[in-house]
Amino acid sequence: MRQMKLLLLCLFWGGVTVSAAETDSDTPTPSADETAVRAAIDSYKTAFDKGDAKAVAAHWTSTGEFVTPGGETLTGHDALEKSFTEYFKATPNVKIELDSVGIQFISPGVAIEEGVARVVAPEQEPDVTEYTAVHVKTPAGWKLDSVKETKVIVPQTHYEQLKSLEWMIGTWVDTSDDSTIETVCRWTKNKNFITRSFKVHIEDRVEMEGTQVIGWDPDKQTIRSWLFDSEGGFGVGMWTQKENQWTIRTLQVLANGEKASGINIITKVDDNTFKFRSLGREVDGVLLPGVEEITVVRQP
Repeated sequence: MRQMKLLLLCLFWGGVTVSAAETDSDTPTPSADETAVRAAIDSYKTAFDKGDAKAVAAHWTSTGEFVTPGGETLTGHDALEKSFTEYFKATPNVKIELDSVGIQFISPGVAIEEGVARVVAPEQEPDVTEYTAVHVKTPAGWKLDSVKETKVIVPQTHYEQLKSLEWMIGTWVDTSDDSTIETVCRWTKNKNFITRSFKVHIEDRVEMEGTQVIGWDPDKQTIRSWLFDSEGGFGVGMWTQKENQWTIRTLQVLANGEKASGINIITKVDDNTFKFRSLGREVDGVLLPGVEEITVVRQP
C-alpha cells in the first residue's frame, strides 16, 4: 500500500529539480590578423546598413564570388554592385546582424569565417541564413574571396502554446514525514516539450522514479502530458487553463494492470509558489480520498 500511495502521489503531482553550471573559459587575445579580419567584417556591416552597394562590393576581391541563398553566383565587383544596388532599392532601410561569428586561419593569408546572418527589413520577418566566407590577405587589406549563404530552416515550435507553463522550469522539492519527492523540469530542444523527471526518496533510498512529458496536441488543440514510472506504470493527462489555474484530467494504467483516474488542480501563486490538490481519484472503480491542498515552494 505504501508503494501504491507513493505511485498515486507521483501520478497526480510532480515537483521539479534543475541544476546547471556554466564555466567561462579564458578568452585568448586575438592576433593582429584576426583583429583586422573582424574590422573588415564590421566595415562590411556598416556599408550594408547604409545601403551603399559600391562600398559593399568593394569588400570582395576583383574575382570574388557570392553564392546567394537561392543558388545564384555573382562574380566580380560589377556584378556584386549591380545586384546590391537593386536589392537596396527594393528593400530600403534594411540592416544586417551577424551572430555566432567564428574565424579560423588555415594559412597566414587565408581565414574562414562562419556564422549566422539575420537580415532585418521594416515590417518584414527577418531573413536568416548560415554563411561561410573566405577572407584573403591582399595589399589593400583583408578581402572576401568567396561567400556562400544557405537558408536556415526554422524548426516548428509550440512554445507559444506552452509558455504559460514556463514558470515551472526550475527546482521544486516536496517533503512529508516519511518521503521526499524531487523533480527536474526543463525544456526540450526548440521548446516543443517540457520534461519533468521525478524521484521518490524514502529515508536514504530511491523508492521510485519516472518521467512526465508535457506538450501541445495540435489535433485536440490542448496541452497533454504523458507519464512513465519505474514500476512499469504509465498514463496520460489533458490540461485546461483558466487564468492562473490548470486542471489536469488523468488516466493511468498501473504496473499491476489496474486503471486509475483523477483530477489534479495546480494554482500558480507566483513564479516561486504554487498550490496543488487532487480530487475524484479512483483505482479500478474504488474511490480514494482526495489530496488536500498543499503549497509547494521553489528551491534555490
